[in-house]
Amino acid sequence: MSATANPAYLELINFLAGGTTPEALIAFRPSSAVQQRLSSLIELEREGQLTEEDKQELADHLQLEHLMIMAKAQARRKLQLGI
Repeated sequence: MSATANPAYLELINFLAGGTTPEALIAFRPSSAVQQRLSSLIELEREGQLTEEDKQELADHLQLEHLMIMAKAQARRKLQLGI
C-alpha cells in the first residue's frame, strides 16, 4: 500500500486541505476506522504476523503520529504566545 493510498494519510491530507486553525489541529483525532486499523496492526506485530506491507503501513502510521505530535506542540506554542 502506498502512503497516499493509506486511509490515515488520506484522512490527514483531507483535514489539512480543508484549512485549519491551531485549535482544530490540536483537537484533530483519527477516525475510529483508522484507530481500529492501527490497533489491528499493533496486535499483528505482537503476534509476529505482520506482512511486509503491514510493516510499512505501521511505519506510516507511526510517522504520521510523530508529525501530528510535533504540529500540535507548535500549535499550542502559537496559542500560548498569541500568534
